[in-house]
Amino acid sequence: MPARDRLKSIATLGLPIMGGMLSQSLLNLIDAAMVGSLGSEALAGVGLGSYANFMAVALVMGLGAGVQAMVARRKGAGATSEIAAPLNEGLLIALLLAIPLTLFGWFQADAIIRFLADDPAVVEVGTHYFQWRVLAIAAVGANFAFRGYWNGTHHSGRYLQILVVMHLANIGISYGLIFGRFGLPEMGAEGSGAGTAIAMLIGSALYFAATWRSGRDHGFLRARPRWRDIRAMLRLALPNSLQQFLFATGITTLFWIIAQIGTDELAVAHVLINLALFLILPGVGLGMAATTLVSHSLGQNDQEQAYRWGWDVVRVAGVTLFLLGIPFWLAPHLILGLFTSDPNLIALGEWPLRITGLGMSLDATALVLTQALLGAGASRTVMGVNFGTQWLLFLPCAYVMGPAMGGSLLVVWLLQSVHRCINSLIFAIMWRRRHWARIDI
Repeated sequence: MPARDRLKSIATLGLPIMGGMLSQSLLNLIDAAMVGSLGSEALAGVGLGSYANFMAVALVMGLGAGVQAMVARRKGAGATSEIAAPLNEGLLIALLLAIPLTLFGWFQADAIIRFLADDPAVVEVGTHYFQWRVLAIAAVGANFAFRGYWNGTHHSGRYLQILVVMHLANIGISYGLIFGRFGLPEMGAEGSGAGTAIAMLIGSALYFAATWRSGRDHGFLRARPRWRDIRAMLRLALPNSLQQFLFATGITTLFWIIAQIGTDELAVAHVLINLALFLILPGVGLGMAATTLVSHSLGQNDQEQAYRWGWDVVRVAGVTLFLLGIPFWLAPHLILGLFTSDPNLIALGEWPLRITGLGMSLDATALVLTQALLGAGASRTVMGVNFGTQWLLFLPCAYVMGPAMGGSLLVVWLLQSVHRCINSLIFAIMWRRRHWARIDI
């Protein structure tokens, strides 16, 4: 396939997914800007609550990659009438996992947030925010499963359409609940969590309606999930979910480490991570395009084509993230000023934001090849690498060189960039060795 056609294929599949990821990033940033106007305690509390929620939903997030890989593989093999069967299994697993997670999160919210922070004002905000978010765990799991189906069938534009509607609803509802607009009660920072939970439920309803109309011929809800297929889905999804859980737990642990440095550092770290996600999520979106392209090629038994897709998407992602990161290292004070007017917070975040903008292109390899390896079925290997570099290297070093030795937020952020570069190097070596090409899913 000529280079121009390959680039067109990446753009056709990847741009809608990347657009969806960018809309998620913009939503996070708008949410942080609205909550930031309420003060550093509210910003820190929402930060803790959101990453505690990330830990909970991470256990169902792996369903997206599992469904997408199996759907794309069946599509590549020509099994038209069974393409949506993995979606059925994904939705069932999402429901079964969400029930205990929701109950545990709701009743243990105060204990979880109190473990992460000592400031009573931060704990109160974080607890109420977290309780609202865990009510939507089932919807989040369903949304990831639906996303996997639409991306796996090369119809990522439908996923983008629904995601944009969901995010617009999220912004409007959250704004109304935070500030008491549109006849809604004024809930403060807690309203941000309630608005997001409601928007997730709206998204699930839209996904269901769209899939019901066009997915019935592919087997959507037409046959009971088979135990054999459920086990196959679990083999793919659970390692990825566990990886996401360990990553989310690592981010929450990072917040705990930063909380030991200070509340101001914790507040600005929430903004910094959301700004970093503005770059990371489009990279993940292009990686999800690689998931489909690699899985489809392997379904056609074309290993060389699958290998080339991985590197092609890495190149596109590297250039894209570099361009998106330019404002971060050119004018960090102006960007941070959109979220807080506190000069102390802006000064704390200026150099970490520069590091984020400069280092993100180096992270493109890990972002893309992680998803490509998931598409090839190497979910256990991906989990092992991410666990080792995050938990055995980065987090211990961040604690020792941060609060234990009196280091600043800047020191922690530098270590995080080094950690991402190491991940990129490891995944590049793994992709070149091609062990993933022999995995049968």
